[in-house]
Amino acid sequence: MPIRVAVQMDPLESIKIAGDSSFALMLSAQQRGHEVWHYDVGSIAWESDGTPSGKITAHAAPVTVQRVEGDHFTAGERRRIDLAKDIDVILMRQDPPFHLGYISAAFLLDRLKGTTLVVNDPREVVNAPEKMFVLDYSRFMPPTMIARHLDDLRAFQRKHGSVVIKPLHGNGGKAIFRLDEKGTNLSALSEVFDQTWPEPHMIQPFLPEVAEGDKRIVLVDGEFAGAINRFPGEGEFRSNLAQGGYAEAATLTDREQEICEAMGPELKRRGLVFVGIDVIGGKWLTEINVTSPTGIVAIDKFNGTDTPGRIWDAIESKL
Repeated sequence: MPIRVAVQMDPLESIKIAGDSSFALMLSAQQRGHEVWHYDVGSIAWESDGTPSGKITAHAAPVTVQRVEGDHFTAGERRRIDLAKDIDVILMRQDPPFHLGYISAAFLLDRLKGTTLVVNDPREVVNAPEKMFVLDYSRFMPPTMIARHLDDLRAFQRKHGSVVIKPLHGNGGKAIFRLDEKGTNLSALSEVFDQTWPEPHMIQPFLPEVAEGDKRIVLVDGEFAGAINRFPGEGEFRSNLAQGGYAEAATLTDREQEICEAMGPELKRRGLVFVGIDVIGGKWLTEINVTSPTGIVAIDKFNGTDTPGRIWDAIESKL
């Protein structure tokens, strides 16, 4: 049965369709006969109407998508729509960073509960930022410290030698720095981080196993759906595809299977339908991505699977 889908994401003009997961989900929805709308998170509005949930609207346009680079969508007239009455499913897919604007939009969408299904569940997205939710599974993580005080960061670096420091709510491999065994420039880097971000920072040992790959594993409704192994590009230690890394087909190690089985039921309970986790060297869990996970296009390319279709199967089963 056709459903009305609204995708909350960045401008369609700016996406790279060859690897964009949001575009793949829109294309899959369209192929199923669903009605697809697009709106920018900045156009959401809440207005009192005498009910606890209020009236939640957005300025949206009906869109048709096609896999043609440079001519990948056409849009109809943009108008203000009621997200409770005019839409059945919302995909919350705007890119991080995870900040107060992101959180505020999620809180507004959470008020649609009982009328419109939002994927991933917006309240649980707020409760599960990538580098904080993963702490629930610290038994699978490398040694980690979340701190802001320079003395704490120095003590950790002296204990572990070469380390990686990154912003707690960063995304896409941005602003991740590797320091040598002497901790050269740690104090200067700490100053820059403190001036840029109000939250504490994450520091971990540099893992030589990154040469074996940084695996993106996708879970759909708590079940393993596919994986790719990402490797750093030339002159890089970051393996994010957005930072010049490249991918290869991958299967799960026993340890990765254990990680998926440990968190799968909790992801399903929280309404986190589309999740991407990152595991280094087949054993070290580093992130649980719930805000706007990616990787499904590459996974399907290598495996001949239909991960967007599987995600839509999970969504449709909840309506």
